Amino acid sequence: MQRISTGGCAIAAVALLGAAMLMTGTPAATAAFSTTAPGPAYSKDVAPIIYKHCVECHRAGEIAPMSLLTYEEVRPWARAIREQVAQGTMPPWHASAPRGTFSNDRRLSDAERDTIIRWVDAGAPKGDPKDLPAAPRFTQGWEIGTPDVVFSMPSEFEVPASGTVAYQYFQVPTNFKEDKWIQAVEVRPGARSVVHHVLVFCREPGEPRPPGFVQITPKLSAFGGAHGHEDPHAARRPQGPGALLGTTAPGTNAMVFSPGTAILVKAGAVLLFQIHYTTNGVATKDRSSVGLIFAKQPPEQEMRNSAFVNPLFVIPAGAANEKVESAIQFDQDSHIWALFPHTHLRGKSWEYRLVYPDGRSETVLSVPKYDFNWQTYYVFSQPLAVPKGTRLEATARYDNSAGNRWNPDPGVDVRWGEQTWQEMQYSGITFTIDNQRRESAGGDGTGGVR
Repeated sequence: MQRISTGGCAIAAVALLGAAMLMTGTPAATAAFSTTAPGPAYSKDVAPIIYKHCVECHRAGEIAPMSLLTYEEVRPWARAIREQVAQGTMPPWHASAPRGTFSNDRRLSDAERDTIIRWVDAGAPKGDPKDLPAAPRFTQGWEIGTPDVVFSMPSEFEVPASGTVAYQYFQVPTNFKEDKWIQAVEVRPGARSVVHHVLVFCREPGEPRPPGFVQITPKLSAFGGAHGHEDPHAARRPQGPGALLGTTAPGTNAMVFSPGTAILVKAGAVLLFQIHYTTNGVATKDRSSVGLIFAKQPPEQEMRNSAFVNPLFVIPAGAANEKVESAIQFDQDSHIWALFPHTHLRGKSWEYRLVYPDGRSETVLSVPKYDFNWQTYYVFSQPLAVPKGTRLEATARYDNSAGNRWNPDPGVDVRWGEQTWQEMQYSGITFTIDNQRRESAGGDGTGGVR
């Protein structure tokens, strides 16, 4: 469904990423490597692997702390790369399912891992430059290529040098005169150093469409609003947030939908940016954007992004394995294309289960070692068929003990909250409704798509 990159950064995660990335070695530690020793060579054997798995992040202006586009850039980090690859730390991936379950699985194959290890052990030789394949070409600033349209915040937001910044909301009219089908979505922070995450919602004119599912655990009203627990920021979000269009957070993905599927943005829609800023000691200005690529032809299926949450939990101080659950039930035959688990620094693991109307159940996603620094959309290679009445159950576990090295304060009870030192139980979901075809756009569904 999606071409995935791990772009997306947050000031709260930068220091953590420095420890989690390829930083276990130093350039000086590998400076004496041979360029002529036998074994795999960079030009012929290693560069294709790095181009395929690494440079989406490891290039100038992206999330990784150093570029790996050339031999001269790669070679000083060879020992560190070997260690991280051998441990399975890089490329980052946290689901436990076998290879092939998810289309965006970042893990190296056994052969690729073996090639890198043998290359480093042989002295990290460069090999014959004539064997070097062409380096990937990227559109400056965009992973999806050049967008057909870019929407930015109305003006720059000034992020102070210190203190806590409440979630900020910015409305941006699309001014679309016709319905549009969207093939690709990328949310781009203007100042990565202070942007923790951006959610972009699409609020359509008129009454909102039925969501396609109902939340049953806990019983909630509109997006995140529990009965008797109204969202304190609702007043700053006129008419509610709308349907989720796209997002960026540490490790999240640009979204490129398969041919035959696309997201519908109706004429007159207004985009709502929800932005979480984190101060870093330097006053900074941000103007984040979202880029859209239109579908070349009307899709057969409308892709939909949504979410369900449990905001009613309390994680006791010192609890090392606290469980928080949520669940939805589909009210129409549907297919699930992707799931996105999200907690904060106390998040420990996630599990998602489908419970079918006939009583069968199966685990469809297990993330045994959740990592706040790599928040991944897990995209199924084959979308999951969910008949009407099927439940999707989500279980998140939290470590609020002193044994969690990322825990901001193990001595306090923790509740739902926007800031990183608080917690969330949030599940993003990308799905299609089986009987919701392109006629939902009206007419022939082409709108102004080019």
